Amino acid sequence: MTLSFWRLSHLALALFSALFLILASVTGVILAVDAIQEKTPPYKVANFDTLTLDKTITAVRNVYPEITSVRVDHNQFVILEGIDGQDQDINAYIDPKTGKILGKPEKKNEFILWTTALHRSLFLKETGRFIVGFISLLLVLISISGLALLIKRQQSFRSLFSKIVKENFAQYYHIVLGRWSLIPILILAITGTFLTLEKFNFFMDSAETETKNTTTITHTPTKKTAQSFFKNTLLSDIQKIEFPFSDDPEENYIITLGDKEIEVNQLTGAVVRETPFPLQTLISSWSLNLHTGRTSILWALILGFASINILFFIYSGFAMTLKRRSSRIKNKFKKDESNIIILVGSENGSTLVFANAIQKQLIAAGNKVFITELNSYQTYPQAEHILVFTATHGLGDAPANATKFTSLVNQNSQNQKINFSVLGFGSRAYPDFCEFASTVDRILEEQDWAVRLLDLQTVNDKSVTEFIEWVRLWNAKTGIPLATTPSLYNAVPKGLKKLIVLDKTEVTPKDQTFIMNLGYAKRNKIKSGDLLAIYPANDNQERLYSIGMLQDKIQLVVKLHPYGLGSRYLYHLKKGDVFEGRILSNPSFYFPVQATKIAMISNGTGIAPFLGMIDQNKTKVSTYLYCGFRKKTETVQGYEFFLNEMIEKKRLTEFHVALSREENAMYVMDLIQRDASFFIDLLSSGGVVMICGSLAMQQDVERVLDTICLAHSGVGIALYKNKNQILSDCY
Repeated sequence: MTLSFWRLSHLALALFSALFLILASVTGVILAVDAIQEKTPPYKVANFDTLTLDKTITAVRNVYPEITSVRVDHNQFVILEGIDGQDQDINAYIDPKTGKILGKPEKKNEFILWTTALHRSLFLKETGRFIVGFISLLLVLISISGLALLIKRQQSFRSLFSKIVKENFAQYYHIVLGRWSLIPILILAITGTFLTLEKFNFFMDSAETETKNTTTITHTPTKKTAQSFFKNTLLSDIQKIEFPFSDDPEENYIITLGDKEIEVNQLTGAVVRETPFPLQTLISSWSLNLHTGRTSILWALILGFASINILFFIYSGFAMTLKRRSSRIKNKFKKDESNIIILVGSENGSTLVFANAIQKQLIAAGNKVFITELNSYQTYPQAEHILVFTATHGLGDAPANATKFTSLVNQNSQNQKINFSVLGFGSRAYPDFCEFASTVDRILEEQDWAVRLLDLQTVNDKSVTEFIEWVRLWNAKTGIPLATTPSLYNAVPKGLKKLIVLDKTEVTPKDQTFIMNLGYAKRNKIKSGDLLAIYPANDNQERLYSIGMLQDKIQLVVKLHPYGLGSRYLYHLKKGDVFEGRILSNPSFYFPVQATKIAMISNGTGIAPFLGMIDQNKTKVSTYLYCGFRKKTETVQGYEFFLNEMIEKKRLTEFHVALSREENAMYVMDLIQRDASFFIDLLSSGGVVMICGSLAMQQDVERVLDTICLAHSGVGIALYKNKNQILSDCY
């Protein structure tokens, strides 16, 4: 079965049952707390598990002249019903060793009774019972489909508990908590379903058959054997003892155990009848105990935790679905009937915004348009045009949904001539600007069926102006009128949050770097290494800055560029100013707390996340910082003061600074070459190297590390990259 089948099944079941599951989970948490509170009164005596039946019967007969019954409830509290020496009726918790009264059974308060009724039947009596049972069955199916999705995601059952990449909060904890609460939730669902079926006599026929086949055991053991029954039977195994009404030899003790009922002669102690319970009765008792958690505080806690998790799963599941739907591809026409195909390559969905805007206009102009990811490339029998809108990821690499495109083009040759044009999205701040778009353009040009309509066009920083230039070229070539109005494509992302400037340093003629501290309402959810996205032109031109979290403040280290849109925008903000942005989680560049040793390498503004990570290194992982600057400015001196303080607190082991514009100039790469043996030892022992700064610096650092590793072992850094021992966040 496909992933889509399991995902759709999981979603459909959750949608159908969400409201009822919320009610069941909330009431389940309340009842789990009540089950725990039931065990808090001091009615259970010490060494209860070693107390035998003969001692209890002797003790209570010495105190109470007339006893109706002694019960042991699910909390292992002993309850006696009878008459005391003053002819007063007794219904009380007692000490089974002495017969002393410990307390009186109390009725459940109205709120718990109300909650129990809501949990069992929704106040709808038999109809409600059926609905609750049906929802329990759906919860079984939801759990199974969730497990199938998890196995497919982790690629095997054995990898079920392997590491999960934290892409976002909802997705990460939906999976992590799902793994730990799957079994308790399945038990809750299965037992709830069974108890409902039993309530409606679903097992009546099998139970009657089983009862008919049960053999009543009748025997008359010796006196010694009879006495040993009382001596060898623990009170903890007893559910109820019904005492004889009189001294008549025909009156017997009736003793209920967990799996059978026994009659014992009151004079001889002989077992005169033994009747095992039907299997259905035993399963019913186990189901009730497992479903309510009434027999164990630990199990009640686990069930309460599972019920809370169900509430979280409802939230996180719908959050993931809404996020997926917001950036999903929507098609009115099928691929085989469409004359225009739009192929999209995007890492975070921003390129799809432009593609969707073009799709709508082309359809409005009377065309049949099909839009899909580059990874879904196939043959298109009616296609006249193929438009490729693609971003470039990393150092000229394909974005996540375009990694298979090259092989797919070779596997799927078109049967007719098709015009193609490629539009690349990227940033000129990167040396590999639109490199992947160039690769796609070259691959398509090599195909026999492909006819170039336009030369490769590029868009820098999602510039609407540059995008409109492509629109004009397309219009001129095809005669299909597409809008050239900027506002149609110029959309600021939704859901931006407010940040406040707490303080900011000033630049100097010698140092064009400034530091900003920002306040944010949800700062506890941000980690050093995350990214701040801002939109300085109030359009979709996005600027990203690496975050360092210091003393609950977002800290940015920014270089002021003379014509930098983002840096000039931030620099002109004053203390107390409020602006909007969004926090992008970046789990692939978080501090690796499980590593034995960490080396951080940065230049310039790349130091920001490292400062926050070092400050939060409270587990005192061995951490080494290598950073490069041009000159020893006041800002650099401030870093050194902070880093020395971190060394004193043992959150940092060592730091090394390279100054490229001072006397005895040195670069970060020189420091790495100098300490080559350190880096070889670090990587070979499972340590992690983190790189943050410019892409040029990253390339230089990786080249040096690769040379060092090859010289030492003949193996390059690709091995360590595959093991996630080299992490980078460079721009």
